[in-house]
Amino acid sequence: MAEQKLGKPKKRQKLEKFLDILGETVAVITILAYVVFIVNANWAFLPAGIITSIIAGIRTYGLITLLGIVGFEATAKRNIVIRIIFYVLFAAIIIFQFFPGTWGTVVGVINQ
Repeated sequence: MAEQKLGKPKKRQKLEKFLDILGETVAVITILAYVVFIVNANWAFLPAGIITSIIAGIRTYGLITLLGIVGFEATAKRNIVIRIIFYVLFAAIIIFQFFPGTWGTVVGVINQ
């Protein structure tokens, strides 16, 4: 029994370290994508096409990915109820992105 209790925190520490490194990497990539996007908007040095589409995709989904990674890292040391609440809320964000009118509705409510 004592070995199982000692093994769990070590496993969580490895998970937290992995998520920490992954989160830092995604954060740097997302920031670089934003910088390139903003600089390209001012000076248009990238041709329209695949490269700008990739940068736009990173810009769009990088923040959500970062939010998920940081959330998973934060909830790794919490109890199961907190983790389930986070997972449900994060899943709702992901699912509602696939509905075209959702973003327009959210922005419309905020602007009123």
